[in-house]
Amino acid sequence: MTNNITDLRIAMLRDKLSKALAPSFLDIIDEGWQHIGHAEEGSGHFAVRIASPCFIEEDPERRKKNKSLLECHRLVYSALGSIVGTEIHALRIEIIPAD
Repeated sequence: MTNNITDLRIAMLRDKLSKALAPSFLDIIDEGWQHIGHAEEGSGHFAVRIASPCFIEEDPERRKKNKSLLECHRLVYSALGSIVGTEIHALRIEIIPAD
C-alpha cells in the first residue's frame, strides 16, 4: 500500500541512487507496512536491492572484484545524503554482487 508521500520518497530514492551509482539493477520496496505502530506509523521504511558498477574495483593485477559490503553500503548512504534521517527513517540495503 503506497500513498503520495511514499511515492515521492521512492522517486527521490530512485533519482539519487540512479544519478550517483548508475545501477544496472534497482528495486525499491516500501516496507512501512511492517512497522505499523512504530514512530510515524511506518512511514519512511524502505528496502533497496541494487547492483552497480560502482561496487566493483580492480585489484593490483587489474582483476575485477566486488567491493566489501561496508564499502557498498557507504556508497549508497553517501548517494542518499541528507534524506536519510529525514525522508527515510529506516533503510534495508541488499547489494547484488557482480557475476
